[in-house]
Amino acid sequence: MSSLPILSLLVFAPWLGALVLASLGNKLGAKSSRVVGLLSSGSTLGLALVILANFAPAGAGYQFIERHSWISALRVDYHLGLDGLSLLLVLLTGLVSPLCLLASWKIQRAPHHFAALFLLLQGAALGVFLALDFFHWFLFWELSLVPAFFLIKIWGGEGATRAAYQFVIYTLAGGACLLLAFAAIAVATGTFNFTELATLAASGQLAAKLALLGGLWPKVIFIGVFLGLAVKAPLFPFHTWLPATYAEAPSGVSMFLTGIMSKMGVYGFLRILWPLFPAELHAAAPCLLGLALGGVVFGAFAALNQTDLKRMVAYSSINHVSYCLLALFAVAGASNAPAATAALIGALLQMFNHGLSAAALFACVGMLEARSGGRRGIHDFGGVRTLAPLFAGFCGVAMFSSLGLPGLNGFVGEFMIFSGVFGLAPWAAGVACLGLFATALFLLTFWQRVFHGPTGAAVAAFRDLDRVEILTLLPLVVLMVLLGVLPQLLVGLINPLVTTWVSQLP
Repeated sequence: MSSLPILSLLVFAPWLGALVLASLGNKLGAKSSRVVGLLSSGSTLGLALVILANFAPAGAGYQFIERHSWISALRVDYHLGLDGLSLLLVLLTGLVSPLCLLASWKIQRAPHHFAALFLLLQGAALGVFLALDFFHWFLFWELSLVPAFFLIKIWGGEGATRAAYQFVIYTLAGGACLLLAFAAIAVATGTFNFTELATLAASGQLAAKLALLGGLWPKVIFIGVFLGLAVKAPLFPFHTWLPATYAEAPSGVSMFLTGIMSKMGVYGFLRILWPLFPAELHAAAPCLLGLALGGVVFGAFAALNQTDLKRMVAYSSINHVSYCLLALFAVAGASNAPAATAALIGALLQMFNHGLSAAALFACVGMLEARSGGRRGIHDFGGVRTLAPLFAGFCGVAMFSSLGLPGLNGFVGEFMIFSGVFGLAPWAAGVACLGLFATALFLLTFWQRVFHGPTGAAVAAFRDLDRVEILTLLPLVVLMVLLGVLPQLLVGLINPLVTTWVSQLP
């Protein structure tokens, strides 16, 4: 296994499928193109399961390492590696991505081009989770924008063009901040390698080398890296591109944006900002904790005020991702090993669990929209439970998972986040409870108005799920129940890594 470049296969298998579809899609036909796209996307899950079977969770370091000299003049290596955090997100990508294509199964406009662009997006996201050298990590980071832009613009809703441009402008601006900051880091240290930079930071040499740049440069570099990651996460108030983008994207793309791409920003905080700038992060933690609370509370109350179901789920995504950031910034600002361990494990679980529940909710809203001629207002529906009980059951599980109902996966991560944050910053945990209350209110309102009450005009001839739709939702629902009962399936992968992180806290 050690000699097999399995991480490279993970990244490039979807791209190979994209190449096949781009060159032969017109000859394959619509159905064959969809099948090729689905198989190529599913290869990620197959390879991820092989890695999982050979992964040593007791070790906190990187495994399956691939490293080759690439641009020697710049000391740039092609360097891939995987630890518990990376594996968690690779598994999530492998699970969600094929379901995104199943949710897009009925797209009629150039399905081969849609699948090819989606596979490019999937491969770029995997590259971000596996790259250990900033140079090609940044290439993957920026390459993800290109297919996402075209998927939103071409196959999105009426406001898709504006939303696509807004998405690209915001994320390009964040990427520029990242690039400039790492250019300065490379000048000071002579390396782009994450592991080497983390070692320098742990010994204090990175701070010393950056200080030699003089003036405010160390703080400017920290802010540049922070801004690049904050836009992608997104952290309040850098979130304003998200609601329109998620609402206008086709449902399968919205599933990927919220389930996978939003995790790229949180992953960057853990992989880059946390190990490289511990002192700056500790100093800024009180302010950052306030921003995370803004996302928790604002996201929930903004969702409560939406009548467009897709925008409601989009604001809900801001709320739930902000729980992860709340935990990270609480740990960065205080010292309490047991509470920090709980908060970090909760944050990692929340990343995975939110990816499942939010993807399922976007899929359900897409199914409502498809059955009602494009309507997605909360007042357009009613009585859906009577007409489509299977759909109501699946959507109900996703909603109550997002709500954090005990017995479902969403509860475990949120409970550990709140228990950890309460031990680190009790006032922040108290304020964050406002977000929990608002989340319960808007999700229960969604459930009551759409699935109960008088039958709306949009559902006069509403039909229950077909086979493709069942295949889209069933794996997500099963995992929500399974991980709610057996969260140790994930905790065992990440606990050694979290223990190491906590031991390194100042």
